[in-house]
Amino acid sequence: MARLPRLSLPGYPHHVILRGNNRQLIFKDNSDRQIWLELLVTHCQTQQVDLHAFVLMDNHVHLLVTPQADQALSKMMQNLGRDYVRYFNKQHTRTGTLWEGRFRSSLIQTERYFLACMVYMDLNPVRAGMVAQALDHPWSSHAHYVGARQDSWLVAHDVYWALGNTPFAREKAYAELVQAGIEDKNKQALTSSVMGGWALGEDVFIQSLQPLTKRRIHKAKAGRPFGENGQN
Repeated sequence: MARLPRLSLPGYPHHVILRGNNRQLIFKDNSDRQIWLELLVTHCQTQQVDLHAFVLMDNHVHLLVTPQADQALSKMMQNLGRDYVRYFNKQHTRTGTLWEGRFRSSLIQTERYFLACMVYMDLNPVRAGMVAQALDHPWSSHAHYVGARQDSWLVAHDVYWALGNTPFAREKAYAELVQAGIEDKNKQALTSSVMGGWALGEDVFIQSLQPLTKRRIHKAKAGRPFGENGQN
């Protein structure tokens, strides 16, 4: 069955996953991770992609980004993947592919799923048993958003700014969101949408997107929005 064209529209946030081939490690040490981040920042800036959040695992990465131009996301990821493989193969005396095919992505509704996606990403190392709490994992944007580190190249989204009137208020509010965790139904919705390449949001949001692309954008009804019924 032919695969669908990638769904990517400028001005909307996208949740992105890039995995190592056959679950192999894509980072062997912290030097690799640092190089990846430097390349990520460079290509995001070059291709006009706002980088909001990230988490580096051992064999995959998650990104939350907003492309500002047509094809910006694809160009950024292609250039990033190519340059990192060139570095990684030379550094570790290897040849061949590193990635499990092309990256996966999902366009998400900002007001319903943006913060949920950040929390989902921050808690990924905790779910994997790598750390006890999100702040223990240095290779994510979590520390920046709770005030423990300053990453000047991250672009805080308006929904994060709306969490409080001062930096301390925003950092405290976001830390509380992460501490509360994410509802299973929202976690499943974020996972299934990015793996399937579908847009994620309420019906009205999905309907508003369809006229913007010829590609089918949604497979099934999305999970319950983040924060509904008072549980995250």
